[in-house]
Amino acid sequence: MSQYSSSLTGQMPYAAALQSSQDAPQFLKRQTTARASAFVSYLSSSESSDVWTAYEQFLLTSLRTGDDKSALLCLDDLTSRFGASNERIMALRGLYQEAIAADDSALERVLDDYETILLEDPTNTPVMKRQIALLTALSRPIEAITTLVELLQNSPTDVESWAELSDLYLSQAMYSQTCFCLEEVLTIAPNAWNIHARLGEVLYMSTLASRNANDLNMEKALTEAIRRYCRSVELCDGYLRGYYGLKITTDRLLEVFHKDGKRDAPSSTAESKSQIRFPVNTINKLNEKATQKIAEIVRRNGAGDVDYRGYDKSEIAAAKDLLARSNSVQKR
Repeated sequence: MSQYSSSLTGQMPYAAALQSSQDAPQFLKRQTTARASAFVSYLSSSESSDVWTAYEQFLLTSLRTGDDKSALLCLDDLTSRFGASNERIMALRGLYQEAIAADDSALERVLDDYETILLEDPTNTPVMKRQIALLTALSRPIEAITTLVELLQNSPTDVESWAELSDLYLSQAMYSQTCFCLEEVLTIAPNAWNIHARLGEVLYMSTLASRNANDLNMEKALTEAIRRYCRSVELCDGYLRGYYGLKITTDRLLEVFHKDGKRDAPSSTAESKSQIRFPVNTINKLNEKATQKIAEIVRRNGAGDVDYRGYDKSEIAAAKDLLARSNSVQKR
């Protein structure tokens, strides 16, 4: 689970979290029975890391579904095993306090507790991450950004933190800083196709904020976005989000070229000479490929193809809408 996650259980659907939390009481009962046996020691199978991972998962799902009693039992067992001074346990206890907080005043008190812990040990990364998550939840993004930058100065290879910082910058429409953070993620994890696509999305979003449709910087951003989307689908051939982004970005760039009367050759300015521009014919081919792939994914998902069942319903709906709009434009 992400230590920055505000949903407590990351991307787990609520129904799955509910099912997990309903299993928590029985799990706790089994573990209590096992510990009651005089023959159980710390070297037994019940002491495996999988058991304590399960404890943490049940703690998180119980908090998410409002089963505070089971969550506290899980937390107490984890604390007994690893100690109250364990950094991760301190963060989990803080997370529990966040979840049961009745109002913002209670959350502010949790934030004060985090500050006290960090004054004693500024290197307590799990607690610092919870502090950042809570600052974000309390709509204090600038403080969260400042704290996160401080964390990354001490832990520059923390992929999760770079990704979180990119989200915070994006929430403030700071596109260049967002791109920088995502590029840092890719430096550490160069084959993360979802991050390539995310970078493409941010570059595309930055062009929507541009006031000048003829701005050379907009063309440069769109071109770079296309490169990122292409890399994304190269790494993961069935990545719908990558093809969706490639489709709308090539649509936009073709529209810009059409308005400006541009073809393949860039202008003679020094800035444009340093810019790699795709030939219009190449952009058209990429657009057609993206359209075809989106249509194939939608069709095979609808047909129940076993290899195409893992797509989110909202993404399939968005893809259908994009295809419908594309067909509508072509008929005009």
